[in-house]
Amino acid sequence: MNHSTLHLNYTDDKLSLEFSGEFSLYNISTFETQLKDIDISHVKNIEINLEQLTYLDTASSIFINALYTRYKNHNVTLLCSNKEIQETLELVKQERKKYTQIPHRKKRTFLETLGQNSYNNYRGFLAFMAFIGELFATKFHYLRSIKNIRYKEIAFELNESAIKALGIIMLTSFLIGVVVAYQSAYQLKIYGANIFIVDMLGISMFRELAPLITAIVIAGRSGSAFTAQIGAMKITQELDAMRTMGFDPYIFLVLPRIIALVIAMPILIFIADMMSIMGGMIVANINLAITPELFLDRLSEVVAAKHFFIGLLKGPFFAFLIATIGIYRGLMVKNDTQSIGLNTTKSVVESIFAVIVCDAVFSVLFTNLGI
Repeated sequence: MNHSTLHLNYTDDKLSLEFSGEFSLYNISTFETQLKDIDISHVKNIEINLEQLTYLDTASSIFINALYTRYKNHNVTLLCSNKEIQETLELVKQERKKYTQIPHRKKRTFLETLGQNSYNNYRGFLAFMAFIGELFATKFHYLRSIKNIRYKEIAFELNESAIKALGIIMLTSFLIGVVVAYQSAYQLKIYGANIFIVDMLGISMFRELAPLITAIVIAGRSGSAFTAQIGAMKITQELDAMRTMGFDPYIFLVLPRIIALVIAMPILIFIADMMSIMGGMIVANINLAITPELFLDRLSEVVAAKHFFIGLLKGPFFAFLIATIGIYRGLMVKNDTQSIGLNTTKSVVESIFAVIVCDAVFSVLFTNLGI
Protein backbone atom coordinates (compact mmCIF):
# COMPACT_ATOMS: atom_id res chain seq x y z
CA MET A 1 0.00 0.00 0.00
CA ASN A 2 1.50 3.35 -1.14
CA HIS A 3 4.83 1.57 -1.80
CA SER A 4 7.47 3.80 -3.33
CA THR A 5 11.26 3.78 -3.50
CA LEU A 6 14.03 6.30 -4.12
CA HIS A 7 17.34 5.28 -5.68
CA LEU A 8 20.37 7.60 -5.66
CA ASN A 9 22.76 7.06 -8.58
CA TYR A 10 26.08 8.92 -8.81
CA THR A 11 27.84 9.22 -12.19
CA ASP A 12 30.96 11.42 -12.19
CA ASP A 13 29.57 14.88 -11.33
CA LYS A 14 25.95 13.89 -11.85
CA LEU A 15 23.37 12.74 -9.28
CA SER A 16 20.20 10.98 -10.36
CA LEU A 17 17.18 10.74 -8.04
CA GLU A 18 15.02 7.90 -9.37
CA PHE A 19 11.52 7.67 -7.86
CA SER A 20 9.37 4.60 -8.52
CA GLY A 21 6.01 3.18 -7.46
CA GLU A 22 3.17 5.14 -5.83
CA PHE A 23 4.60 8.31 -4.30
CA SER A 24 2.22 9.80 -1.71
CA LEU A 25 2.14 11.77 1.53
CA TYR A 26 3.15 8.71 3.58
CA ASN A 27 6.54 8.37 1.81
CA ILE A 28 7.70 11.99 2.12
CA SER A 29 9.28 11.72 5.58
CA THR A 30 11.27 8.62 4.54
CA PHE A 31 12.63 10.27 1.39
CA GLU A 32 13.38 13.51 3.26
CA THR A 33 15.52 11.54 5.74
CA GLN A 34 17.23 9.75 2.87
CA LEU A 35 18.12 13.01 1.08
CA LYS A 36 19.09 14.97 4.19
CA ASP A 37 22.48 13.35 4.68
CA ILE A 38 23.75 13.22 1.06
CA ASP A 39 26.69 15.39 0.02
CA ILE A 40 26.04 17.34 -3.20
CA SER A 41 28.92 19.78 -2.93
CA HIS A 42 30.81 18.09 -5.83
CA VAL A 43 27.68 17.56 -7.95
CA LYS A 44 27.09 19.84 -10.92
CA ASN A 45 24.05 18.18 -12.49
CA ILE A 46 21.04 16.73 -10.69
CA GLU A 47 18.41 14.68 -12.44
CA ILE A 48 14.98 14.06 -10.88
CA ASN A 49 13.68 10.98 -12.65
CA LEU A 50 9.94 10.31 -12.37
CA GLU A 51 9.69 7.87 -15.29
CA GLN A 52 9.02 4.89 -13.00
CA LEU A 53 6.32 6.62 -10.96
CA THR A 54 2.78 5.29 -11.36
CA TYR A 55 1.07 7.74 -8.97
CA LEU A 56 1.79 11.14 -7.48
CA ASP A 57 -0.47 13.04 -5.07
CA THR A 58 -0.49 16.78 -4.36
CA ALA A 59 1.57 16.49 -1.17
CA SER A 60 4.35 14.62 -2.94
CA SER A 61 4.08 17.10 -5.84
CA ILE A 62 4.86 19.89 -3.40
CA PHE A 63 7.85 17.84 -2.22
CA ILE A 64 9.15 17.38 -5.81
CA ASN A 65 8.76 21.11 -6.56
CA ALA A 66 10.56 21.91 -3.30
CA LEU A 67 13.43 19.62 -4.36
CA TYR A 68 13.62 21.38 -7.70
CA THR A 69 13.88 24.75 -5.91
CA ARG A 70 16.40 23.41 -3.35
CA TYR A 71 18.79 22.12 -6.03
CA LYS A 72 18.34 24.96 -8.53
CA ASN A 73 22.04 25.92 -8.28
CA HIS A 74 23.08 22.48 -9.59
CA ASN A 75 21.52 22.46 -13.07
CA VAL A 76 18.41 20.43 -12.22
CA THR A 77 16.64 18.33 -14.88
CA LEU A 78 13.19 16.84 -14.41
CA LEU A 79 12.36 13.70 -16.39
CA CYS A 80 8.69 12.77 -16.62
CA SER A 81 6.69 11.42 -19.55
CA ASN A 82 3.50 10.62 -17.63
CA LYS A 83 0.97 13.30 -18.59
CA GLU A 84 -1.12 13.02 -15.40
CA ILE A 85 1.94 13.44 -13.17
CA GLN A 86 3.07 16.42 -15.25
CA GLU A 87 -0.36 18.06 -14.85
CA THR A 88 -0.32 17.45 -11.09
CA LEU A 89 3.13 19.04 -10.77
CA GLU A 90 2.09 22.02 -12.87
CA LEU A 91 -1.15 22.48 -10.95
CA VAL A 92 0.65 22.54 -7.60
CA LYS A 93 3.25 24.90 -9.00
CA GLN A 94 0.62 27.35 -10.27
CA GLU A 95 -1.32 27.27 -6.99
CA ARG A 96 1.83 27.98 -5.00
CA LYS A 97 2.55 30.99 -7.21
CA LYS A 98 -0.98 32.25 -6.66
CA TYR A 99 -0.70 32.16 -2.86
CA THR A 100 2.92 33.13 -2.28
CA GLN A 101 1.84 36.13 -0.20
CA ILE A 102 -0.94 36.13 2.37
CA PRO A 103 -2.61 39.53 2.35
CA HIS A 104 -2.64 41.30 5.69
CA ARG A 105 -6.08 41.76 7.16
CA LYS A 106 -7.09 45.37 7.16
CA LYS A 107 -7.49 46.75 10.65
CA ARG A 108 -11.04 47.71 11.47
CA THR A 109 -11.86 51.27 12.34
CA PHE A 110 -13.55 52.18 15.61
CA LEU A 111 -16.92 52.61 13.90
CA GLU A 112 -16.64 49.24 12.14
CA THR A 113 -15.81 47.51 15.42
CA LEU A 114 -18.64 49.30 17.21
CA GLY A 115 -21.11 48.40 14.46
CA GLN A 116 -20.04 44.74 14.39
CA ASN A 117 -20.27 44.40 18.16
CA SER A 118 -23.66 46.12 18.22
CA TYR A 119 -24.97 43.81 15.49
CA ASN A 120 -23.62 40.71 17.32
CA ASN A 121 -25.26 41.86 20.56
CA TYR A 122 -28.53 42.50 18.70
CA ARG A 123 -28.46 38.99 17.21
CA GLY A 124 -27.63 37.52 20.61
CA PHE A 125 -30.59 39.37 22.17
CA LEU A 126 -32.94 38.07 19.45
CA ALA A 127 -31.66 34.52 19.99
CA PHE A 128 -32.23 34.82 23.75
CA MET A 129 -35.77 36.17 23.20
CA ALA A 130 -36.48 33.25 20.86
CA PHE A 131 -35.25 30.88 23.58
CA ILE A 132 -37.50 32.56 26.19
CA GLY A 133 -40.47 32.38 23.82
CA GLU A 134 -39.97 28.69 23.15
CA LEU A 135 -39.45 28.11 26.86
CA PHE A 136 -42.76 29.71 27.84
CA ALA A 137 -44.61 27.98 25.00
CA THR A 138 -43.27 24.63 26.20
CA LYS A 139 -43.95 25.50 29.84
CA PHE A 140 -47.64 26.23 29.25
CA HIS A 141 -48.02 22.89 27.47
CA TYR A 142 -45.95 21.19 30.19
CA LEU A 143 -48.07 22.46 33.08
CA ARG A 144 -51.38 21.83 31.34
CA SER A 145 -51.56 18.37 32.89
CA ILE A 146 -50.10 16.94 36.09
CA LYS A 147 -49.05 13.86 34.12
CA ASN A 148 -46.59 15.96 32.10
CA ILE A 149 -44.61 17.05 35.18
CA ARG A 150 -41.45 15.01 35.56
CA TYR A 151 -41.20 14.75 39.35
CA LYS A 152 -38.17 12.47 39.33
CA GLU A 153 -36.04 14.91 37.30
CA ILE A 154 -37.20 17.87 39.42
CA ALA A 155 -36.35 15.99 42.65
CA PHE A 156 -32.91 15.13 41.27
CA GLU A 157 -32.20 18.76 40.33
CA LEU A 158 -33.48 19.90 43.74
CA ASN A 159 -30.90 17.65 45.34
CA GLU A 160 -28.16 18.99 43.05
CA SER A 161 -29.13 22.67 43.28
CA ALA A 162 -30.40 22.95 46.88
CA ILE A 163 -29.35 20.09 49.15
CA LYS A 164 -25.75 19.97 47.92
CA ALA A 165 -25.50 23.77 47.99
CA LEU A 166 -26.59 24.09 51.63
CA GLY A 167 -23.05 23.83 53.01
CA ILE A 168 -21.53 26.64 50.96
CA ILE A 169 -24.62 28.85 51.40
CA MET A 170 -24.59 28.42 55.18
CA LEU A 171 -20.87 29.11 55.50
CA THR A 172 -20.92 32.12 53.15
CA SER A 173 -23.96 33.70 54.83
CA PHE A 174 -22.57 33.13 58.32
CA LEU A 175 -19.29 34.81 57.38
CA ILE A 176 -21.08 37.73 55.70
CA GLY A 177 -23.15 38.22 58.85
CA VAL A 178 -20.00 38.15 60.98
CA VAL A 179 -18.15 40.62 58.74
CA VAL A 180 -21.05 43.10 58.49
CA ALA A 181 -21.73 42.96 62.23
CA TYR A 182 -18.05 43.28 63.13
CA GLN A 183 -17.50 46.33 60.91
CA SER A 184 -20.72 47.96 62.15
CA ALA A 185 -20.01 47.24 65.81
CA TYR A 186 -16.83 49.30 65.73
CA GLN A 187 -18.67 52.41 64.50
CA LEU A 188 -21.76 51.95 66.70
CA LYS A 189 -19.64 51.52 69.82
CA ILE A 190 -18.15 55.00 69.29
CA TYR A 191 -21.59 56.65 69.55
CA GLY A 192 -22.97 54.31 72.19
CA ALA A 193 -25.60 52.98 69.78
CA ASN A 194 -24.81 49.32 70.32
CA ILE A 195 -28.39 48.10 70.17
CA PHE A 196 -28.94 49.51 66.68
CA ILE A 197 -26.76 46.77 65.24
CA VAL A 198 -29.87 44.58 65.37
CA ASP A 199 -31.87 47.01 63.21
CA MET A 200 -29.14 47.42 60.63
CA LEU A 201 -28.23 43.74 60.45
CA GLY A 202 -31.81 42.49 60.31
CA ILE A 203 -33.03 44.84 57.57
CA SER A 204 -29.88 44.64 55.40
CA MET A 205 -29.63 40.86 55.61
CA PHE A 206 -33.31 39.99 55.22
CA ARG A 207 -34.02 42.49 52.48
CA GLU A 208 -30.83 42.72 50.39
CA LEU A 209 -27.63 40.91 51.32
CA ALA A 210 -28.85 37.36 52.00
CA PRO A 211 -30.84 37.06 48.72
CA LEU A 212 -28.05 38.69 46.72
CA ILE A 213 -25.22 36.60 48.18
CA THR A 214 -27.26 33.40 47.77
CA ALA A 215 -28.03 34.24 44.13
CA ILE A 216 -24.36 35.01 43.36
CA VAL A 217 -23.20 31.72 44.92
CA ILE A 218 -25.87 29.76 43.04
CA ALA A 219 -24.97 31.53 39.78
CA GLY A 220 -21.37 30.43 40.20
CA ARG A 221 -22.31 26.92 41.28
CA SER A 222 -25.54 25.78 39.62
CA GLY A 223 -25.68 28.21 36.68
CA SER A 224 -22.22 27.21 35.49
CA ALA A 225 -23.10 23.53 36.01
CA PHE A 226 -26.19 23.88 33.79
CA THR A 227 -24.08 25.42 31.03
CA ALA A 228 -21.36 22.78 31.25
CA GLN A 229 -23.80 19.85 31.39
CA ILE A 230 -25.96 20.92 28.46
CA GLY A 231 -22.93 22.12 26.50
CA ALA A 232 -21.28 18.70 26.89
CA MET A 233 -24.51 17.01 25.80
CA LYS A 234 -24.61 19.20 22.72
CA ILE A 235 -21.00 18.38 21.78
CA THR A 236 -21.62 14.64 22.17
CA GLN A 237 -24.83 15.02 20.10
CA GLU A 238 -27.04 13.72 22.91
CA LEU A 239 -29.52 16.57 22.25
CA ASP A 240 -29.77 15.56 18.58
CA ALA A 241 -30.28 11.94 19.64
CA MET A 242 -33.09 12.98 21.98
CA ARG A 243 -34.84 14.92 19.21
CA THR A 244 -34.40 11.97 16.84
CA MET A 245 -36.12 9.66 19.36
CA GLY A 246 -38.97 12.16 19.79
CA PHE A 247 -37.96 13.58 23.20
CA ASP A 248 -38.16 17.34 23.61
CA PRO A 249 -34.99 18.62 25.37
CA TYR A 250 -37.01 21.51 26.79
CA ILE A 251 -39.29 19.10 28.66
CA PHE A 252 -36.60 16.65 29.79
CA LEU A 253 -33.65 18.99 30.42
CA VAL A 254 -34.65 22.65 30.57
CA LEU A 255 -37.89 22.88 32.54
CA PRO A 256 -36.95 20.47 35.39
CA ARG A 257 -33.81 22.54 36.07
CA ILE A 258 -35.69 25.85 36.05
CA ILE A 259 -38.55 24.58 38.23
CA ALA A 260 -36.14 22.97 40.71
CA LEU A 261 -34.06 26.14 41.06
CA VAL A 262 -37.17 28.32 41.43
CA ILE A 263 -38.34 26.05 44.28
CA ALA A 264 -34.89 25.83 45.86
CA MET A 265 -33.94 29.51 45.90
CA PRO A 266 -36.43 30.74 48.59
CA ILE A 267 -35.37 27.82 50.80
CA LEU A 268 -31.71 28.72 50.38
CA ILE A 269 -32.45 32.39 51.09
CA PHE A 270 -34.26 31.39 54.29
CA ILE A 271 -31.21 29.37 55.39
CA ALA A 272 -28.96 32.32 54.48
CA ASP A 273 -31.11 34.67 56.59
CA MET A 274 -30.84 32.42 59.62
CA MET A 275 -27.09 31.88 59.31
CA SER A 276 -26.29 35.55 58.72
CA ILE A 277 -28.36 36.58 61.75
CA MET A 278 -26.59 33.92 63.80
CA GLY A 279 -23.20 35.28 62.74
CA GLY A 280 -24.27 38.82 63.61
CA MET A 281 -25.67 37.67 66.96
CA ILE A 282 -22.36 36.06 67.94
CA VAL A 283 -20.39 39.24 67.09
CA ALA A 284 -22.93 41.42 68.93
CA ASN A 285 -22.58 39.23 72.03
CA ILE A 286 -18.78 39.26 71.97
CA ASN A 287 -18.09 42.88 70.96
CA LEU A 288 -21.13 44.77 72.19
CA ALA A 289 -22.29 42.60 75.14
CA ILE A 290 -25.74 42.13 73.60
CA THR A 291 -27.14 38.79 74.79
CA PRO A 292 -28.88 36.47 72.29
CA GLU A 293 -32.18 36.96 74.13
CA LEU A 294 -31.94 40.76 73.90
CA PHE A 295 -30.86 40.49 70.25
CA LEU A 296 -33.86 38.33 69.31
CA ASP A 297 -36.30 40.51 71.28
CA ARG A 298 -35.03 43.64 69.54
CA LEU A 299 -35.13 41.85 66.16
CA SER A 300 -38.80 40.95 66.54
CA GLU A 301 -39.69 44.50 67.65
CA VAL A 302 -37.91 46.65 65.06
CA VAL A 303 -37.54 44.49 61.95
CA ALA A 304 -40.89 44.15 60.21
CA ALA A 305 -41.84 40.83 58.65
CA LYS A 306 -42.14 42.53 55.24
CA HIS A 307 -38.36 42.74 54.96
CA PHE A 308 -38.09 38.98 55.41
CA PHE A 309 -40.80 38.24 52.84
CA ILE A 310 -39.40 40.74 50.32
CA GLY A 311 -36.11 38.82 50.42
CA LEU A 312 -37.91 35.52 49.86
CA LEU A 313 -39.98 37.06 47.04
CA LYS A 314 -36.83 37.92 45.11
CA GLY A 315 -35.70 34.27 45.16
CA PRO A 316 -37.83 32.84 42.31
CA PHE A 317 -36.98 35.78 40.04
CA PHE A 318 -33.26 35.39 40.71
CA ALA A 319 -33.54 31.62 40.18
CA PHE A 320 -35.35 32.03 36.87
CA LEU A 321 -32.68 34.42 35.56
CA ILE A 322 -29.81 32.19 36.66
CA ALA A 323 -31.32 28.99 35.27
CA THR A 324 -32.44 30.44 31.92
CA ILE A 325 -29.11 32.18 31.25
CA GLY A 326 -27.15 29.07 32.27
CA ILE A 327 -29.22 26.77 30.05
CA TYR A 328 -29.25 29.24 27.13
CA ARG A 329 -25.45 29.47 27.24
CA GLY A 330 -25.28 25.67 27.28
CA LEU A 331 -27.38 25.52 24.11
CA MET A 332 -25.09 28.11 22.48
CA VAL A 333 -22.01 25.87 22.87
CA LYS A 334 -20.37 25.00 19.56
CA ASN A 335 -18.66 21.73 18.67
CA ASP A 336 -15.41 22.30 20.54
CA THR A 337 -14.36 22.08 24.19
CA GLN A 338 -13.06 25.66 24.23
CA SER A 339 -16.61 26.85 23.60
CA ILE A 340 -17.77 25.17 26.85
CA GLY A 341 -15.30 27.20 28.90
CA LEU A 342 -16.17 30.43 27.09
CA ASN A 343 -19.93 30.00 27.50
CA THR A 344 -19.59 28.85 31.12
CA THR A 345 -17.70 32.06 31.89
CA LYS A 346 -20.32 34.12 30.07
CA SER A 347 -23.07 32.29 31.93
CA VAL A 348 -21.68 33.18 35.37
CA VAL A 349 -20.92 36.80 34.47
CA GLU A 350 -24.28 37.41 32.76
CA SER A 351 -26.21 35.69 35.56
CA ILE A 352 -24.58 37.79 38.27
CA PHE A 353 -25.13 40.96 36.23
CA ALA A 354 -28.80 40.05 35.62
CA VAL A 355 -29.33 39.32 39.33
CA ILE A 356 -27.84 42.68 40.37
CA VAL A 357 -29.97 44.54 37.80
CA CYS A 358 -33.08 42.67 38.97
CA ASP A 359 -32.26 43.49 42.61
CA ALA A 360 -31.83 47.17 41.71
CA VAL A 361 -35.23 47.17 39.95
CA PHE A 362 -36.88 45.60 43.01
CA SER A 363 -35.21 48.14 45.33
CA VAL A 364 -36.44 51.11 43.29
CA LEU A 365 -39.89 49.60 42.87
CA PHE A 366 -40.43 48.72 46.55
CA THR A 367 -39.04 52.05 47.72
CA ASN A 368 -41.40 54.00 45.47
CA LEU A 369 -44.32 51.85 46.62
CA GLY A 370 -43.39 52.51 50.24
CA ILE A 371 -42.86 48.84 51.02
